Amino acid sequence: MYRIHEVKLKIGQDRDMIPDMVRKKLDQRDLVMKNIRIVRESVDARNKGNIRKVYTVDFDANMDLDLPVAPDLAYEVIRPKREFKRPVIAGFGPCGIFTALVLAQAGMRPIVIERGKSVEARTKDVERFWSTGILDTESNVQFGEGGAGAFSDGKLTTGIKDPRIRKVLEELCTAGGGEEILYKNRPHIGTDVLRTVVANIRGKITELGGEIRFGCRMTDFVTEKSSSARDHRIRSVIINDSEELVTDDLVIAVGHSARDTFEMLAAKGIFMEQKPFSIGVRIQHPQSLINRAQYGDPDLAGILGPAEYKLSHHLKNGRGVYTFCMCPGGEVIRASSEEGGVVTNGMSYNARDGRFANSGLLCDVRTEDFGSSDVLAGVWFQRKYEQIAYEISGSYDLPETQWGEFKNSPVMKCLPDFAGEGIIEAMPYLGRRLNGFDDPRSMMFAVETRSSSPVRFPRDEKLMSNVFGIYPGGEGAGHAGGIVSAAVDGIKIAEAIASRYI
Repeated sequence: MYRIHEVKLKIGQDRDMIPDMVRKKLDQRDLVMKNIRIVRESVDARNKGNIRKVYTVDFDANMDLDLPVAPDLAYEVIRPKREFKRPVIAGFGPCGIFTALVLAQAGMRPIVIERGKSVEARTKDVERFWSTGILDTESNVQFGEGGAGAFSDGKLTTGIKDPRIRKVLEELCTAGGGEEILYKNRPHIGTDVLRTVVANIRGKITELGGEIRFGCRMTDFVTEKSSSARDHRIRSVIINDSEELVTDDLVIAVGHSARDTFEMLAAKGIFMEQKPFSIGVRIQHPQSLINRAQYGDPDLAGILGPAEYKLSHHLKNGRGVYTFCMCPGGEVIRASSEEGGVVTNGMSYNARDGRFANSGLLCDVRTEDFGSSDVLAGVWFQRKYEQIAYEISGSYDLPETQWGEFKNSPVMKCLPDFAGEGIIEAMPYLGRRLNGFDDPRSMMFAVETRSSSPVRFPRDEKLMSNVFGIYPGGEGAGHAGGIVSAAVDGIKIAEAIASRYI
């Protein structure tokens, strides 16, 4: 099977034209293509008058061609041959889900403990919070089956390059995510469809012998002396201060909002370190404005989908301001998980057919900004500004303003000075990059603090922490950023665990 890149179609041309375009590109009139597989579809809109769809295609041919051979995309599960105790996974976001799935496929019957609820029950709690302001601190936008990613755009873009990405996309596709996620350049599932996908993967894990326990929080763990290079190894996990699960393998995939778990782990001597993150606002524009700025003709959004953007600016003081987690046709949401704190985020449904586009507009936060050397000082920093936003709002409603009023607004007061001033400096430059981005009527909502984890868990070459058999993973552990990279990290951890028992 061969692979060819840069096969271009005009807007409106059907994908059935791809074989003709390949023959023309290769100057091979007699070429017969079979088993055609679209690997990548993207849009080249640099020339607004000549927008093209661009494809990478794998195919079998009736002749030898001077083209690279397509890589083998099959994933092989590592199956243990020696006895093992059932692995325990704390957290059922993307990292925990894929660790559990691959371990279940390996026949290891993992036990997942998740402090929140199933995605069905969790959705009801979140919708109640949005409509009434009643917050369930154990079942919300941050906690529950699917993790924080379950209430987002379901973005599947990633900056990493890893063959396991295909495994992630194929599992999501099989679970109902849609075939297009296998080849779209910037694939997404959408919050509405993602809920079904997560539930379907849960069903697959349990069918393979895995066990998912909701309403279960890891409150402690027990270690014993180790014969390895480390002093101690995991012996068991304590759930809800009462039940004990004996295991040799514990995966910590709790996400970056499980602050009480961070405190417990730090107190128990698990190595952690401060990690930079970002803080800022959600900025919202009419989707039609973004479509016009990116496509020239806003009507093209009906063919190409709602336009997206990704912007950044390097400030004079060396910090960066950038857009994050852009949601086309989406909405700004309340995403609190602690009492007395306001957090915002954005999400889109699969159709991305809302009137507005939004994204995080964030400024770098450095560890020296934390004001303390304590490993959890970044958590305290986040909480400080979440509480300020709550005090300003008087509820879990988001403080908001227009960009034209930002400098003297309550939203500005929800940010550290360097972040507010950084956004003010960056906006004119971002407006030059994307026409209309700095329109004074653009809406801003405070405060976005959960862009990434404020801590990082060091790991060795076997992905273990300083306690043998404990595997910190995903976004919360500081080893991923987004659904796909967290899922890939979960697969790596599953491979590391299974490899112990070969």
